[in-house]
Parts: sequence; structure tokens; C-alpha cells
Amino acid sequence: MLWLLRTMCLIHVLGKIFCLIGPNKNPESNMNVSQIIKHWEYPSEEYEVVTDDGYILPINRIPHGKNNANSSAPKMVVFCLPGLFSTAGVWVSNPPDNSLAFILADAGYDVWLGNNRGSTWAKKHVTLNPDSKEFWAFSYDEMIKYDLPAIINFILEKTGQKQIYYAGHSQGTLIALGAFATNQELAEKIKLSILIAPIHTVKYVKGSGRLPAYFTPTAFKIVFGEKEFFPTKVFSRLSQHVCDIKLVDAGCATVLGSLTGYSPEQLNTSRVDVYITHSLAESSVQILIHYGQAIRSGVFQAYDWGSPSLNMQHYNQTTPPVYNVEDMKVPTAMFSGLKDFLSNPEDVANLVPKISNLTYHKIISDFSHLDFITGLNAREEVSEEILTILRKYDGDIQI
Repeated sequence: MLWLLRTMCLIHVLGKIFCLIGPNKNPESNMNVSQIIKHWEYPSEEYEVVTDDGYILPINRIPHGKNNANSSAPKMVVFCLPGLFSTAGVWVSNPPDNSLAFILADAGYDVWLGNNRGSTWAKKHVTLNPDSKEFWAFSYDEMIKYDLPAIINFILEKTGQKQIYYAGHSQGTLIALGAFATNQELAEKIKLSILIAPIHTVKYVKGSGRLPAYFTPTAFKIVFGEKEFFPTKVFSRLSQHVCDIKLVDAGCATVLGSLTGYSPEQLNTSRVDVYITHSLAESSVQILIHYGQAIRSGVFQAYDWGSPSLNMQHYNQTTPPVYNVEDMKVPTAMFSGLKDFLSNPEDVANLVPKISNLTYHKIISDFSHLDFITGLNAREEVSEEILTILRKYDGDIQI
């Protein structure tokens, strides 16, 4: 942790110095998702979904591409959910020729983008104040149980379709695995699940993403509190004032790489400010504690409340229940990388035999965690492959 704080301070100092030289800012680093979509002259819609436990989640929609607005053919839906700390903006953080959401829209799909509860634009609740501990008392268990079903059901009702395609990145894959394994009714609404940089177990996580495992839950709360996980807010604010400076881009990229993995040949250094803004949003302290538990245990299971009696109160058993991925029957395509710190190849290897309906798995040797979404070769290696896969499933659209 100390080296991370020192790096942040160094970037801040360098930023103050290099501000005298001049900025290299991308306007999207100060935009929300709707603004980015409109910035590139695509149609933009935004809705709010209320979960059963009261969280209000914004979702963005690109209903069509630039050249297919007048098409009368039914458009299949693709719903994209980002990872931990990311916003829906990560799917549109590159120009249209290398952002999956725009590529899908131009290919004729109805694209929906989700936000995780507690992230930049998802801090609303029907009764709870985001300044309260109660608002932040959630982990990925609640996203599995409440958020994904609420969003998918909203999209189906809005579009009138019976099935959609699902694309998740990082934590977006973990939520899908948990939800589709435990909620068969929900799973039947998914025509194909695309897992990008999949997260299942996190036993072999590397880099700064492993830090939560070094704290006990009590120690983590002492250091970071019991509400919002604040270092991400620091990074987000730094990105707007520091990472738009040319000579500091490398430092910002190094900080991001310490979390996701290093593949400099894939990094578009001219857009680091945008990546930082939309890939380091806020989340809860509790979810970091949960990941720390998962790293130590090597098991994909619910949040451990710290004692058999407390677990009994929450789960009616003394240990947290395990998410049995083997129970998920949704057809699944997967993309993973050998330089990925968070979706470590060893953890991915443990996941592969558990997916009973794995129809496709591409391993990319030089990709780290964010390269699937933002990398210079993301279109060629991932987006075009996804289009090919989707077209094979488009023949039997259910409306």
C-alpha cells in the first residue's frame, strides 16, 4: 500500500510541474456515458432501473448505429456489464472504430450498457443516503441477486424480446456466472453469454489487486472505513488534472497497469485520461473485503460474515454458500489473456472445465485485463470475433 500511495503522490507532484507545459486532454474524460455517445453522434437513451432492495441503477442505450437507423428488421439486444471500479463508459472509451458498444451498434444490434451500484453515476437509492453506512453495505452477492435480474427484466420489457445476448467484462463475468448458476429463470433469458477477462476464483490474482487479501476485514475497515472505497475517487480526480498531461501519461498508465497487468504494446497512451476516468470509479469497502476473502479461500462463494453464528443468520448455514458454476447451462463464449493480473490464467484454467456449455474460448497471449476493451488490437482480436459469434446465433431471434 505504501508504494501505491507514494506513486500517487509522485504523479500529483509531476502533474503540478507539467501543467506549466500544457495539457493533452480528451473531452470524454469529463463526460458521462450519454455525453460520450452523443459526442460521437450516436443515438443515446438513458433509463433508471430500481432493484428489489431499492438501488437506482442508470443504464445507457445505443438503439442503433449511424447507418442503420431506418432498418425495420428486429434488432437483437446486447447488454454489456463492466467490471469492478469501471463505469458503463469503459465500453465507449475509445473512438467508434475501436469501442465494442459502437461496433455492435453499427453492426445492427440494440446495445445496452449497465453501471454497478455505487459507481460514479449509480449512487441513488429509494430511501438510503449515499453518506450512510447502510447504502454501502453490499458486495457482489447483491449484484448477483438483485441488480442483474432487475436490469435484464427491464430491458426485456422495454424491447419486447424474450432473450438477449450478455457481454460481461471482469466482475461483469463473475456476476453473470453467479446469477445464471443460481437463477434458472434468468438464465433462460440469455441466448449467449460472452465472458471477457473472466473472474470466477481469484486465488492467483497478481499486482495491487491482491492487496485486500493482506488485510483482515477489521483491519480493512479501520484503514478504509465502512462506506465508499475512497482511493478510486482519488485516482478519478487525479485523472482529470494529471493524466491529461502528456509527460505524466506513462506514470498514470503504470498505476493502472499495477492493477490490471502490463502490455504497453496495447496501450493507446493518448487516451489514458479517459481510461482512468471510466476504469477507476468508486465501489464499496465491503466488496473489497469480499474479494480479499475470495483470494485467501480460492473459492467462489458468498460473503463471509466472520463467524458461524453470523453466517447462520444470513444463510441458515455456518459457512457462506458456494456458487456452483457447473449449474449454469447458458451457452458461453470466453476471451482471456496471458498477461492479465486479475483474470489470472491459472484461475481461468480452473474455470474452463466447470462451464458445461462452453462453445468458444480464445486465449490472447499479449492481452492484460483492460486490453480486451481498450487495447489497440481490441477490435481485431475481440470485437470482430464477437460479431462473428453473434451472427451464428442470430438466426433464431425470439421476439
